[in-house]
Amino acid sequence: MPLLLKPFKEMTETDYAELGLKVGLEIHQQLLTEKKLFCHCPAGHYSEEYDAEILRHMRPTLSELGEYDGTALMEFKTRKEIIYQIKNETVCTYEIDDTPPFMINRQALDIALEIAMLMNYKLVSEIHIARKQYLDGSIPTGFQRTTIVGIDGWIPYKDRKIGLIQLGLEEDSCREVSDVGHTRIYRTDRLGMPLIETVTQPEMHTPQEVADVANLLRWLVRSTGKVRTGIGAARQDVNVSINGGTRIEIKGVHRIPIIPLLIYNEVLRQYSLLKIRDELHSRGITAETFQAESANVTNLLTNTSWDPIRQAIKRNEEVHCVKLKGFLGILSHPTQTGKVFSKEISDRVRVIACLTRLPNILTSETTEETIDGFTSIKIRKTVNATSRDALILVWGNKEDIKTAVQEIIIRAKEAAIGIPSETRQALADGTNGFERILPGADRMYPDTDLPPLEITESHINRLRENVPPPLWEREKKYRKLGVPEHLIIPIASSPRAILFETIIDKYKISPKWTARYLFETSKAWQRAGLPIEKLTGEVWELFFSHAAKQPALLEKGEELLEEFLQGKIFDLAQEIEQFIPPKIKESELSSIINSIIKNELPNIAVLEKKHRFVMGKVMEKCRGQLPAKTVNQFLWNLLRANGGKNE
Repeated sequence: MPLLLKPFKEMTETDYAELGLKVGLEIHQQLLTEKKLFCHCPAGHYSEEYDAEILRHMRPTLSELGEYDGTALMEFKTRKEIIYQIKNETVCTYEIDDTPPFMINRQALDIALEIAMLMNYKLVSEIHIARKQYLDGSIPTGFQRTTIVGIDGWIPYKDRKIGLIQLGLEEDSCREVSDVGHTRIYRTDRLGMPLIETVTQPEMHTPQEVADVANLLRWLVRSTGKVRTGIGAARQDVNVSINGGTRIEIKGVHRIPIIPLLIYNEVLRQYSLLKIRDELHSRGITAETFQAESANVTNLLTNTSWDPIRQAIKRNEEVHCVKLKGFLGILSHPTQTGKVFSKEISDRVRVIACLTRLPNILTSETTEETIDGFTSIKIRKTVNATSRDALILVWGNKEDIKTAVQEIIIRAKEAAIGIPSETRQALADGTNGFERILPGADRMYPDTDLPPLEITESHINRLRENVPPPLWEREKKYRKLGVPEHLIIPIASSPRAILFETIIDKYKISPKWTARYLFETSKAWQRAGLPIEKLTGEVWELFFSHAAKQPALLEKGEELLEEFLQGKIFDLAQEIEQFIPPKIKESELSSIINSIIKNELPNIAVLEKKHRFVMGKVMEKCRGQLPAKTVNQFLWNLLRANGGKNE
């Protein structure tokens, strides 16, 4: 079964088209509000400290149709203890469903509606709150309150539109602290914070298109200035499928640049799993004919020198062997970059049986030195294995080993079916690992605690006044203005874009100078730890209004503003108003330039390079005394008059 896909960097648009790649995005973005979505606790107050811990266990319950959700059953098998670390400042009895919710946070709702307008959604006329089951313990109540504010939106991308299915407004979940063995620990400071969920149509067909659209949506919401930024404030889920496969949800992608590699590896995984299925079918192994059995082989391994099993036996754990009939070569078949099919099984054992100490399985297809050959033969005889069968050893306590054996058999049988519907976790190396069974479609039901909320036309019209121009319109405008290319997106996606446009329109300041101060110099000051929050819109307007009358202030301004941020200037308005650039006569400027040319200029043949060198030296001496434009023109005239000679 050769692996036929090209390496990541060699894949083309045609390759992905032949595979039938379809990708959709679900982007979760926290909103910049003062309070949480359904209670009055403060939002955005993170802390590593906590005042108390609460222990909970999750258990499945029957739905109204008398059925159990597959994800609920999976989580129940893990026998997890869920511990919540709570801080009094950021949590209340609402979060554990001991008190009813307040009405939805209107600040959050208004922000969500404004963003929906920006993305061309059709707005709903009434808000209906629903409960969405959350069964991994990340929400103590077991459900998340959520609502839809817009449907059927779109954004432009290249020569087409990307459809947006819906925009939801919902509560954030807890932060996971650790998940080891049967104990999962969460911190509740993030719980209940308002976030929006943007769901796209599966209309991206290459990994790079997905990254592009994710960036476009990120910049779009940031342009409002009403969303949180920083690590964890935005999280992407990527839904991937190919021809013959199924939708796989890769959750928790924190960095957009890794999306293309994540998608490639999932494409590779699905392609490989389909090849494995076809190979099993060619051997006569289907879901109906699949055979597996297990046996306790602990007594055969009491003298093993292989450390993982030797340590397990010292802990009084059992070692079981699972025989997969006819599976020779399947366990070592590549699936993702650097991974083989047995990793799919190991992940299930780790997550569901909670055997988190790795390695947690050993296969008969390993190439490493593990247990000795004589013991291997005895194990094969015990389970009546032929040369065409594959074996898996797994170890753990009595309860966990029972679950582990079941999961090994379930996952091996699924290989004969194809690609199981799963939620998978994004890993830092661009691969992914099993997280849980994909939740069922019926995980949402109406919330009876909160009444519908009407969204009036007059309210929508008031909100529409706050919606900034779309990102794509700003991009076109800034290119025409001559804004440097590398600054177009940062400005267009910034809440400061309105200030930027005001300055260049009202005070007729060069877009390049305005962009430099607002988006480059400010960023450098921020990196240096200076308090740039002191540079309010009023301060910038004060500065640029005077620069419009005294252009030389633009040259001297960085020094003045930096001293203001450092606390050396207490009355910036007075300092700026008193700024009168000293005059340099043309004869003095000529003398300065000639001195630099004669004494400092190296032997440079190219006139443009010579001009650049001298210009830098002149501005060191004349900055704030003459506009750079004046110096620039004078220097060109002088160099050309001299024929570019160093004299």
